[in-house]
Amino acid sequence: DLLDYRGDAETLGKNVGDDLAEGKPTLPLIYTMREGSPEQAALVRQAIQKGGLEDLESIRNAVESAGALDYTAQLARDYAARAIACLDALPPSEYRDALIELSEFAVARTH
Repeated sequence: DLLDYRGDAETLGKNVGDDLAEGKPTLPLIYTMREGSPEQAALVRQAIQKGGLEDLESIRNAVESAGALDYTAQLARDYAARAIACLDALPPSEYRDALIELSEFAVARTH
């Protein structure tokens, strides 16, 4: 969800804003509607309802200024840490190590 607002198409290997274009209410958008200004909430709500990318730059600014991207990143880090902690119940193995690496990669990736 973060990469749709912080990434760029060349780095991602996909179009930025695809989720917004499809009208998907992702966590950054939901957070912005809940915690942003009434104007930001209305902008996001309208963008989700109509889909498309006409307001992408305004939406990117809204989710950034509402703190939605930082919130989403922190939540992802928290869930990854919880997943890694659960793996402590498993005996050491290459499979456990791979799951740990996957969890770390999922929150650190930029593409």
